[in-house]
Amino acid sequence: MPRLPLKSLISQVGKLECTSDWTPVNQEMIDQFANATNDRQYIHINPERAQRETPFGGTIAHGFLTVSLLTSLLNDCMPRAEEAVIHVNYGFDRLRFVNPVRAGKRIRAKFTLAEINERKINEYLFRYSVVVEIENEEKPALIAEWLGLTITDNQEA
Repeated sequence: MPRLPLKSLISQVGKLECTSDWTPVNQEMIDQFANATNDRQYIHINPERAQRETPFGGTIAHGFLTVSLLTSLLNDCMPRAEEAVIHVNYGFDRLRFVNPVRAGKRIRAKFTLAEINERKINEYLFRYSVVVEIENEEKPALIAEWLGLTITDNQEA
């Protein structure tokens, strides 16, 4: 993941955009997520039944699986502050699941660095506008306003 001085990132708020690489979401990934979260609803883990009984044409990824991929998708393309000691997930101000991700599809995310606010010395709250696209589909999988907290070692960043 590229790194830039924090001052440079601050100067690019509203302008800095990136698009991640495509990431496959296959049935094995969905099954592993189902096992990890104890969410084994048939629409996720039973391809035959999901084909028969849902409008999706097969199984779909958990919405939270798609959300959980945001970190790797962000790391794919968005620069981080050179002065950063740690980055942590701070949550969402907005999150909407717009379109299910069918097993076997690929997704990618488009990020915009929407805001950086200094909360206190060495602590910065980053806001990213996110759209997760599904390959060959018009409607995105999700849209979000995602927050990340960056702790730096530079008091004059």
